Amino acid sequence: MKLSVSARAVAAGGIATVMLLTGGAVADAASAPPRPAAAPDLPLAGVKAHLTQLQSIATANGGNRAHGRAGYKASIDYLKAKLDAAGFTTTLQQFTASGRTGYNLIADWPGGDTSQVVMAGSHLDSVSSGPGINDNGSGSAAVLETALAVSRAQYKPTKHLRFAWWGAEELGLVGSRYYVNRLATGNRSRISAYLNFDMIGSPNPGYFVYDDDPAIEKTFKEYFSGLGVPTEIETEGDGRSDHAPFKSAGVPVGGLFTGASRAKTAAQAAKWGGTAGRAFDRCYHSSCDTTANIDDTALDRNSDAVAYAVWELSE
Repeated sequence: MKLSVSARAVAAGGIATVMLLTGGAVADAASAPPRPAAAPDLPLAGVKAHLTQLQSIATANGGNRAHGRAGYKASIDYLKAKLDAAGFTTTLQQFTASGRTGYNLIADWPGGDTSQVVMAGSHLDSVSSGPGINDNGSGSAAVLETALAVSRAQYKPTKHLRFAWWGAEELGLVGSRYYVNRLATGNRSRISAYLNFDMIGSPNPGYFVYDDDPAIEKTFKEYFSGLGVPTEIETEGDGRSDHAPFKSAGVPVGGLFTGASRAKTAAQAAKWGGTAGRAFDRCYHSSCDTTANIDDTALDRNSDAVAYAVWELSE
């Protein structure tokens, strides 16, 4: 929190008085290591610009960004170019599913303790019936913008940061399972948190938090509590997204979700707004999952929550 001019003057006077009374205790306190910088407020325009690019890619490639299709590879290429330019070390992990080639994209930020890795990830593929802008361009764009914010801030966390975009999630978590199954046991144990973001801009949104790991859950709940936004435990997608392979391997996991095909209840509409009796996302797995299928407020809040958790958990 920034102090006003008058508040800074009062604070300065207080510090001078304390120094007189303590004989230098303030100087000792000033020598303590500074708390890492607070997480940035991600620009919604930046997140939406990525969604616009993913929509354009889908439109130019048969209307989708599905596994093994040209639209998926073009999506990977778009993210990789952004991350390479921002100073990340990127790796393409190739696999085969349903007779088609798929890719995971992994991006490591230099520095930090590699025995303590904080990962944030999302699946990048759509279903074949649509462009997949909420499912899951929304999570992918928020994770990308968080990574770019790390670069802009030249953030130097205590822990090592890694970002990931998974392929073939829509075929059964294929990409994330491939990644986790090929990690040596020692490397799995070095991941202190995996954060998953799958559908975070639903047009009739709820605010759901995974309850898998208490410390990660608390981090997200603290963020939303600070906004005055109530949350509920995520149940609709439990075990159905890319956190599941990590959890099965013993990695602490958490994440966010704004709802898919389930209908919003009257109690939820009273709490969050929106329309009771309507699906959180009526365009789930459909051709209408376009850039028009996004709630800006939900996308903005959840994107900022991604950055908040990455900063808090990597200190």
